Amino acid sequence: MAKGGIRAKLRRSSLYTLANIRAKPHYKKEQADASELSGYPRVIHVNQTIPNDVLPPVFCSNYVSTTKYTFFNFLPIALFEQFNRVANFYFLVAAGLTFTDYAPFDWPSQVVPLALVVGFSLGKELFEDLQRYWQDKAANCRNAMVHVGNGVFETKQFREVCVGDVVKVKKDEFFPADLLLLQSSYEDGMSYVETMNLDGETNLKVKRALQNLSFPVVDGDKASCFRDFKAIIRCENPNSNLYTFMGNLEHDGHIHPLDPAQLLLRDSKLRNTEYVYGAVVFTGNDTKVMQNTTQSPSKRSKIELQMDKIIYLLFGLLIFISIVSASGFGLVVRNAVPSWWYLMPEVEGEDFDINNFLVSGLRHLVTALMLYGYLVPISLYVSIEAVKILQASFINSDLHLYDEVTGVPAKARTSNLNEQLGQVDTILSDKTGTLTCNQMDFLKCSIAGCAYGKRLSEVELAAAKQIAAQLESRDAEPSDPETLEAITITDDGNINNTNKKESIKGFSFQDDRLQNGNWLKEPNKDVILLFFRILAVCHTAIPEVNEKNGELTYEAESPDEGAFLVAAREFGFQFIKRTQNSIVVRERLSIDQETVEKEYNILTLLDFTSKRKRMSAIVRDDTGQILLLCKGADTIIFDRLADNGKMYLDLTTKNLNDYGEAGLRTLALAYKKLEENEYSDWYEKFHKAQIASGPNRDELLEELSDIMEQGLTLVGATAVEDKLQKGVPECIDRLALAGLKIWVLTGDKMETAINIGFSCSLLRQGMKQLCIVVSAEMLAQDTKDKIKETILIQITSALETIKNKKEPRGPFALIIDGKTLTYALEDDMKFHFLNLAVSCASVICCRVSPKQKALVVRLVKEGTGKTTLGIGDGANDVGMIKEADIGIGISGVEGMQAVMASDFSIAQFRFLERLLIVHGHWCYKRISKMICYFFYKNITLALTLFYFEAETGFSGQMHYDDWYMLLYNVFLTSCPVLALGVLEKDISAEFCLQFPALYQQGPKNLFFDWYRIIGWLANGVYASFVIYLVNIKFFTPESFREEGQTADMYVIGTAMFTSIIWVVNVQILLVSHYLTRIQLHTIWGSIVVWYLIVFLYGMMPVKWSSGNIYHQLPEVLGPTYKFYLSTVFVTLLCNMPYLIHISYQRCYNPEDHHVLQEMKTLRKDVTDRKMWKREQSKARQETEIGLSARVDAKMKFMRGRTTRKYSSLAPSS
Repeated sequence: MAKGGIRAKLRRSSLYTLANIRAKPHYKKEQADASELSGYPRVIHVNQTIPNDVLPPVFCSNYVSTTKYTFFNFLPIALFEQFNRVANFYFLVAAGLTFTDYAPFDWPSQVVPLALVVGFSLGKELFEDLQRYWQDKAANCRNAMVHVGNGVFETKQFREVCVGDVVKVKKDEFFPADLLLLQSSYEDGMSYVETMNLDGETNLKVKRALQNLSFPVVDGDKASCFRDFKAIIRCENPNSNLYTFMGNLEHDGHIHPLDPAQLLLRDSKLRNTEYVYGAVVFTGNDTKVMQNTTQSPSKRSKIELQMDKIIYLLFGLLIFISIVSASGFGLVVRNAVPSWWYLMPEVEGEDFDINNFLVSGLRHLVTALMLYGYLVPISLYVSIEAVKILQASFINSDLHLYDEVTGVPAKARTSNLNEQLGQVDTILSDKTGTLTCNQMDFLKCSIAGCAYGKRLSEVELAAAKQIAAQLESRDAEPSDPETLEAITITDDGNINNTNKKESIKGFSFQDDRLQNGNWLKEPNKDVILLFFRILAVCHTAIPEVNEKNGELTYEAESPDEGAFLVAAREFGFQFIKRTQNSIVVRERLSIDQETVEKEYNILTLLDFTSKRKRMSAIVRDDTGQILLLCKGADTIIFDRLADNGKMYLDLTTKNLNDYGEAGLRTLALAYKKLEENEYSDWYEKFHKAQIASGPNRDELLEELSDIMEQGLTLVGATAVEDKLQKGVPECIDRLALAGLKIWVLTGDKMETAINIGFSCSLLRQGMKQLCIVVSAEMLAQDTKDKIKETILIQITSALETIKNKKEPRGPFALIIDGKTLTYALEDDMKFHFLNLAVSCASVICCRVSPKQKALVVRLVKEGTGKTTLGIGDGANDVGMIKEADIGIGISGVEGMQAVMASDFSIAQFRFLERLLIVHGHWCYKRISKMICYFFYKNITLALTLFYFEAETGFSGQMHYDDWYMLLYNVFLTSCPVLALGVLEKDISAEFCLQFPALYQQGPKNLFFDWYRIIGWLANGVYASFVIYLVNIKFFTPESFREEGQTADMYVIGTAMFTSIIWVVNVQILLVSHYLTRIQLHTIWGSIVVWYLIVFLYGMMPVKWSSGNIYHQLPEVLGPTYKFYLSTVFVTLLCNMPYLIHISYQRCYNPEDHHVLQEMKTLRKDVTDRKMWKREQSKARQETEIGLSARVDAKMKFMRGRTTRKYSSLAPSS
């Protein structure tokens, strides 16, 4: 017998009367139809070699990879992606042409920058893909026990597991592949599986091995029964449906039909079972979980896509001025060159062919395209890459994103999407493990219509604090006693008369009227006794002794049951033992009396299902009385109450409404006394239905169960809190105030999802719930067209309801289940569904598969055109995370699949607030400003070349030295723009969080729209014209030196280049809001470095420099005052328009961040707190979700009630 105490001794299948579907009958091979042996496409030889006369099937390996490249395809694919960018391709062609006679400059000026840019990008891609490779390697190198022959199991890595292998999986281990369950540590072959990684559900799933195989229960790592075991599995091909599996197993001359109850899916975990043996059916990419993953799309931010459009615009400008230059050159060749006899070349060539000036113009077009190429910044991409990497390092090192409990920091797994964090419109979130902690706490209850439990839920506490903050910001003094009561909170988060006690996991209840045996003093103690007994008896849990501390814990199918049993124990009714047919409870029936053990014989269990929404246990107590104990959804229980069982209905309903408003999960409890003959007659019919076969068996069992569960007497209701992760309600509220929409996509049932919606304040009282659901009967009986027509009618009706709403701001919530969503996501339906969804304040999709999550994200992304963010923590969220514009993985307890597929990873959902509202806002502003400035400085340089060309007959000659051009983008102006992209802050992190509406600057794209882009381009055109014109006028035609020398081309070029360096660096000084020492050093350092370069370059031997650069600064430009005067004058004249513009804007039309900057400068947050609070309350987007919306509704209700109360007291006229 296996270890594990009582668990190994139980035939658990006897506890599941409704859930236990009888094993399908097996039959001999000779009796099988031909279709049974040849109808399934996949044939697997289990634990045996394939016969020589059989063509061996080809199955994929169990190696799973999330990398983008391989060793062999890295260079081809990475280079293709780099030169797929139009700018890089242009520079590649230009670099090649520098080795020809067409080039206006030497090859290093083009080849070196291109090599640096591409090399940097390749290095970044290689580094990021290596990170994914090492994570994949860790996952693929986990160990599994594989049968190697003679009943011996050896340890192999996951990647070595093959189809047909027999593997052993121990308790709390993940399944290495999709397995067919052959045997478990239980005698009847049952096992318990946690599938939270797949469907998000925390309750355990029951899996059953084929009953007819009859393997003995074994212990240790040897299983002799598998020494000679051989079988052939014929089954369906790999597919993405988690809940279906069809096939058969041929063993020992018999055919055994297979169904999903025997399939153990990869990435699910074995629970409450010491071990299982299974045959590998699907491996690697064929497994269900991998079939549910979608192809990872290539993600680019919207700013980068917009930047491509600007580059195309600049290419258009480049081609235009190149054509102008080529045309001008052709006209000069035709009209002017014949008179320039002193410039005619000794050898005639096509460049100055007077008789064929069109060819000369076309040849010059190539030269012009290369010459004006500086319009397109070659270092833009590499600068953005460098900035994003540094931004990502700041995200990684942010201590406010570090989880002290787990020691896990935030991680930017890709730096390509930093600025996209500041443009999110819709968040699509998983529930289990993302919003919740998977922990239930018994918090309140209603017994005999009396409400018990004084501790506030997290929602109540957060809402009360919000009310207090709002009253403080409005300088209001609440005079209504009920208002005062609503906001009176102690330091420990409880109301004033509540004492703080040591918390017990699963039990946060606090009320002296029921605790410490005081319930015996209550007037309805008999009802209270029955309430406690229902908690302790009506369940399917198993007690387990902790080997470390000897304490009793409970392994339950749902966390609710675990919380109920902990509560029963704390009230003095401890469930201590379970056998196949009985439950033993240790009860304390008086304050002084010792506990007594009472045994309840289990006669029948009617299990909980999502369709029934209730569970019943028919038991016989120690007096011989037969009782039906029932718990379930309140609407279901209330419909089944007897006329004389509704004594507490009204009061209980009121309490349930209060619990719902507090975000608590509720169940109603009821009972019924049965006579012996009444039960016997019913059980006879029920047993016949159990052993019957036929299509109506389940319906008959359901009908008989419904008959038995009529005529109930209401006892009370429970209210448990599905513990949210720390800070989730506040985080959702802040995100809602920032204008973000939040959808929840979960695999949980609808009731659970709705409860969490209330807990998170995505739902609240007064919010109209629009449920789009198709009944199971319709799904089973009606045609697809009929079902779709029904769904369309519901959607249309819901849209009409929203359109005709009476209240101007009446909130609506859309709730839809996975089966209905299957039809709603089809091409002819999906946009109707989307129109309804975007019209609602919140959307909850429940019972959705991983693939449906990805499809919903795709629909929102493509249908709205807005930026989507997917966040989750399990393998079932991988498709959603990959499909979203930004994927966030939570590094929780459920493995690293979500993190491995994500763009960013965080430890808790609450960190999303700072990641978006702070880092997202900063990164968006930084990248936007950086790109605009980059184009500005390149236009400023490139157009001066065009002006010089026009003045010199479009000769193709540059007045700048080649090395100046090479160093301009790569070195001279790179550091200030990098500092701007990394360190710029328009407002502090504290202000970002206090004024969340400021985040909307990103989704509205206020800082990278065409208005602002054209403004920067126009500024560059203006600056280039002023720089060229002023310097030309300063240095020509008269002499500029005392000796009477006039300025040559290189003197003017150096003076003009000096002006450019000053102008662009002063401009970046003006656009920076947050000047650190680093930024100041880079700006002024760039100017100083430019003078050093000119000086040192001029000191080099003449053969190493071109033109008249030798000693140019100390001997030619340095001694003359015009050089300095032109620099100062040009710098002032070029930057004056921007200075005037920004001054006018701040005075008469300030933007939001301008106001905040001024308030901070004037220290209004310290000197005028009332004004600060008032402005803070204004700086939030109107929202129907979150704590603030809930508080607004509560405040409105309380003010209305106060008004009505005082109106009734006012004397009538």
